[in-house]
Amino acid sequence: MDKNEIRELMRFFDKSDITKLKIKEGDFSIELQKGFEPTVVHGTPMVSAPMAPAVATSAPVASSVPLSSGEASVNAASAGLSIKSPMVGTFYKSPAPGAAAFAKVGDVIRKGQPIGIIEAMKIMNEIEAEFDCKILDILVADGQPVEFDMPIFMVEKV
Repeated sequence: MDKNEIRELMRFFDKSDITKLKIKEGDFSIELQKGFEPTVVHGTPMVSAPMAPAVATSAPVASSVPLSSGEASVNAASAGLSIKSPMVGTFYKSPAPGAAAFAKVGDVIRKGQPIGIIEAMKIMNEIEAEFDCKILDILVADGQPVEFDMPIFMVEKV
């Protein structure tokens, strides 16, 4: 399939009542899905945007536990400030596997400083702090799928 055929297929899929479509033709395969239901492709969980066609791709997913500190979580909940995901994608806490995290619990972050990356459609989008803050809790694990407007960090303004 060429790009124009794929675009036409996506338009048709978007306008139809079909919620999931998988096509395999020789070495080429494409999978489209509407909604929030997670799809597993080659052992990797994938999340598609709501009511929009999405091409399933393989992304690295680390199996780690979200970081938290009990006392900070209580303070964060009472403060109610969070930094939220600006898009659907996969959250990464560092610029590369094995590299130091952009932000850790207890770090003071300045406005404009990178705090994480969200991968969306194979594009790495750096997320920056919108104000000076202290990280109280990290609410998502490295490699975890995130939704639009989902809280990622609990923070306290400084």
